[in-house]
Amino acid sequence: MLRVLVVGAGLTGSLCAALLRRAVAGPLYLALWDKEGDAGRMITAKSPHNPRCTVDLGAQYITCTPHYAKKHQDFYEELLAHGILEPLTSPIEGMKVQEGDCNFVAPEGISSITKHYLKESGADVFFKQCVTQINLKNNKWEVSKETGSPEQFDLVVLTMPSPQILELQGDIVNLISEFQRQQLASVTYSSRYALGLFYEAGMKIDIPWAGQYIASNPCIRFISIDSKKRNRESSECGPSLVIHTTVTFGATHLENSEEDVQKLITQQLETLLPGLPQPVATKCQKWRYSQVTNSAVNCPGQMTLHCNPSLVCGGDGFTHSNFDGCIASALSVMEALKNHI
Repeated sequence: MLRVLVVGAGLTGSLCAALLRRAVAGPLYLALWDKEGDAGRMITAKSPHNPRCTVDLGAQYITCTPHYAKKHQDFYEELLAHGILEPLTSPIEGMKVQEGDCNFVAPEGISSITKHYLKESGADVFFKQCVTQINLKNNKWEVSKETGSPEQFDLVVLTMPSPQILELQGDIVNLISEFQRQQLASVTYSSRYALGLFYEAGMKIDIPWAGQYIASNPCIRFISIDSKKRNRESSECGPSLVIHTTVTFGATHLENSEEDVQKLITQQLETLLPGLPQPVATKCQKWRYSQVTNSAVNCPGQMTLHCNPSLVCGGDGFTHSNFDGCIASALSVMEALKNHI
């Protein structure tokens, strides 16, 4: 039985796992490990008071250009057919719209996309599994983690941020060439915070838009009445609000306490939307690796560190930080693996 490990349960990792399941004809054990407690940057948080009241803390909506509408048509059609995506119809003020672009939301929350691919993959998914070492033993990869015994795999796909790949110990240190090390080190990311606010059922937030880009605030870049954005307003479930910070604010306050950051965001929110009701619950999310600002140069969506057995890196660090960038990387990973599965 072929044993495959995908590290990173975000969009690229979950899609790689689903595509591997479709591509491998014989017996396959597929594992997916993620160091966090959730699947990548497509997180949908639930109110502790009402699980039906949710807020997207990562990606807010998906913009599909005419180029990718054609190139990735099958992926869009599949998600639309399953009701995981639907057209964005709510007003987003300040959104840049290019001719021919289509915008989509995930009505059940942006995490429903990765959940769909994880389910399709049939993988054994383990959260809070932080990979520490990768060693080559008897023509297999022995992968160590912070807790538990090392496990062996025939094939490994790494989809975590590039700085985390460079932190790995073991034989992988010597397998990465100097040029590849420079490529990985050249990948840079912006950092941001997202703050989710959950309100009581029956509460009204009287604002005409579902989302708004803020141009002149030092702290806040984007606000969304998330339940309205996804057309999920209900009398049984209170509204939810999400605030994304500017890149500058994220970088400046990256190592501050969550409590201090939340206080600063709340103060700025009051100046932009005075008189908001008190939320019944909040959720503050730090994105150390929010979006790729510089991707690895001269990489075709993936980086092969070893051919036989295969050890391949993928993710938006090798393309660009959006839905189509992750699809492009997953397809590149599959192309690199096609002769080994």
